Order: sequence, then C-alpha cells, then structure tokens
Amino acid sequence: MKPIGSVMIVSAVLAGCAAGVPQREEAPKVPTMTTLPKDIYPESRSRLPLPKREALDEQGKRVYDSVLDPKRPTIAGFQGPAGIWLHSPRVGEPFREMNRILRSEVPLEPALRELAILVTAREFDSQFEWTAHEPVALKEGLDPKVLDAVKFRTAVSGAPEKEGAIIAFGRELFRDRKVRSETYAEMVRVFGQAAVVNITALMANYAFTAVMLTAFDQQLHEGRKPLLPSR
Repeated sequence: MKPIGSVMIVSAVLAGCAAGVPQREEAPKVPTMTTLPKDIYPESRSRLPLPKREALDEQGKRVYDSVLDPKRPTIAGFQGPAGIWLHSPRVGEPFREMNRILRSEVPLEPALRELAILVTAREFDSQFEWTAHEPVALKEGLDPKVLDAVKFRTAVSGAPEKEGAIIAFGRELFRDRKVRSETYAEMVRVFGQAAVVNITALMANYAFTAVMLTAFDQQLHEGRKPLLPSR
C-alpha cells in the first residue's frame, strides 16, 4: 500500500582548517510532524516499505535481528541503511558485517574514523549520513574546527597532520576522481600502507551507503534537525 502523504562495494565509487572558518550554522528547526514526499513510506522513511520479520527468509531474519542486537548497535535503526538492506539480505548481511569490522575492529582512532566518514558524507552531500555522524564525531573528540572545515569546504592548511591528510585524501578521491602522488605519499607517511587501505575501505563503504540512501531517498528521523548545509 502506498504511504499516506506527500552490490559488494561498488567497483568504482562514483567516479581544513584555515583562519576565518565561518561560524557554525544553526540548523533550521524541524517541526514535530513533517510532510513526507508522496513515494516515502512513513514506517521506513524511505521509498521502500519496512518488511515484517515474519515475511523474511532465514537470512533476512538474521539481518533483522542483528539490527536489534545490543552488541551491534546501529545509529539509525531500521529507518536508515539497515532497513534498506532487509530488501536484499544476501547483500545486506555481509555488507553490515563489513561495516561492523571497519567501525570497530580496524585500528583507527575513533575521531579519525568519524572524520573519514564525514569527509565522504560531505563529498556526496549525504544529509542523512552527515546528520547521523556529526554528533558521534564530536562525542569521539573531533575538533569542531576540523569538522567545520569539512562542513564548509574550507582549506585544510593549519589542520593537525592526521586530520589534514584524511581531508585532502578524501576530497581528491571523490571530488577529483584521482589522488595525486604527493597526497598518497603523505597518507602513507602519516598512517602507513595498511592503514591507508583501511581508511580507503572505510570511505568506500560510506560512499556506497550514501549512494543507497540517495537512491531510496532516505529521510531524516522524525524531528531530527538537518546538520549539513545545502552547499
């Protein structure tokens, strides 16, 4: 029934802190009740209905239950990527496991992990992804000035070494569709080759997620304020 009202990592993902960083924007207030686009299902807040657990096959039930597992908490619950993956459990189950590994088992400082995610979200202008991860990044200790450099697309000169390397790398990777030799060399110098592989995989993971969120027009949770500027 229509709502009431208004695979594997992609083989090629769609191919800083300067003085005077602008003051952080106040996100517009969102009414308690929002009008959804006509093709959005209220229970999932996306273009896909939220399946009932009993309607899923065994693999689908595992994916469903993993979203509710307190040992594997999700930021968005079913109103987000996890709800989308219920429609393709064969792809969703290993993808969610890879996401868990990249977020919890790869040896990368949490603040830098979230920075890599935010750089990706900004380059894809993924409002859902950014709004979900900005509070996490700040909680993990990411410098608000570094966060604003990404949010407002300002220069990275003056950023700490690790943060500056990640921002420059991500911007070239997604914006320019290539990485200069100098930028790559700096990443290897700062992090080492294995870590560069992991950081690239993390960014690719969230680029893939951003594409999925866009395709199915995933809306923010009810009452959630958008934190990413339109430009």
